[in-house]
Amino acid sequence: MKQFKLGLVPKLIIAIIIGILIGEFMPLWFCKTVVTLSSIFSSFLKFVIPLMILAYVTMGIADLSQGAGKLLIITVLLAYCSTLVAGSMSFIVSSTLFPHFMAPDALEKIQATADVSVGTYFSISLPAVIDTLSAVVLAFILGLCMSSLRGKTIGTTLYDSMKDFSAIIDAVLHTAIIPLLPLYICGTFVDLTYSGKTFTILGILWKVFIVVIAMHLVYLLIEFCLAGSIAHKNPIKLMTNQISGYTTAIGTQSSAATIPVNLECARADGICSQIRNFVVPLCANIHMCGSMITITACATAVCLMNDLPISLGTVIPFIMTLGVAMVASPGAPGGSIMTALPFLYMVFGTTAGDPNGPICALMVALYITQDSFGTACNVSGDNAIGVVVDQIYRKVIMKGQAVAVD
Repeated sequence: MKQFKLGLVPKLIIAIIIGILIGEFMPLWFCKTVVTLSSIFSSFLKFVIPLMILAYVTMGIADLSQGAGKLLIITVLLAYCSTLVAGSMSFIVSSTLFPHFMAPDALEKIQATADVSVGTYFSISLPAVIDTLSAVVLAFILGLCMSSLRGKTIGTTLYDSMKDFSAIIDAVLHTAIIPLLPLYICGTFVDLTYSGKTFTILGILWKVFIVVIAMHLVYLLIEFCLAGSIAHKNPIKLMTNQISGYTTAIGTQSSAATIPVNLECARADGICSQIRNFVVPLCANIHMCGSMITITACATAVCLMNDLPISLGTVIPFIMTLGVAMVASPGAPGGSIMTALPFLYMVFGTTAGDPNGPICALMVALYITQDSFGTACNVSGDNAIGVVVDQIYRKVIMKGQAVAVD
């Protein structure tokens, strides 16, 4: 008889349920113990993420024997355009539906739980060797140079060293990070539930919450249908492959932290190793379609509740600016909204848009309650882009030559 092995998705779902039950029924000391363990793992994860990006993006680009620069530009353009379209769609839907069910005092009630947290018994400071954005830029430089110069003006020493480094990071991911992800997710939901955040949004602004999630899912359906039609793949199968990545992102609230699982989703989609190794880590830092949908919807809700003027003319420049500013913001939960704070004046106006003012504080509170689903949309959309880039690589760059999936 084969030994029964519980898959990642069931483990993540169980972790979420256990986290909610602990946060709801267990005493504070027990909750703090779980959150402390989750926090220690989170510190380790943040330390590994830049190394992961450096290893995978560098080797992904370096292994592209042809068209590395072109594919990189195509990926960045697809990610940016997707983010702009997502934000524009969000404003049109939100401005149409939200006025019918907005309660003026809703954000005040949400704000009451914004600063409530379980806390930890202690924390471990583990600074990253290199920050995320620097890792992305360095990976571009190393990958592009090795792809174009290896075997011509330079040897293979650096390439072999980076390949070994990538293998080390891969071993760390599969032996430590992925097995411990359920603990991280459990701790997140313990904190959210004990502090009252999990159910606050459902009890006060559940209609807004549902509309935002529906926009995420509709946008993902559009993305995967387009990707499937371009690559001649079943979009339903592609979305099914993405379930583990989507669930992981809900629990981690971090695109970067979901990279290991998302790489496995990309493998299931049939994306070749060269493409997935640079598209998935890269898009985790530049493709923010879900976050943009949530931020735009929250900004629209705040304006409607506070009788502030808002129009497509003011939202589009905001979306275009934020599409660039949010690069490398997903290292921590809520990173996107913290990046957006200095630019909220473009929607709220100079006075109401003060990052330290009450309007922006309400904006942060509303966003944080929905952040995990925006992150899940981000990472799922990353693989839709990966399917498209993989098809371009196979048909245009390699001209039908065989490429490796594993």
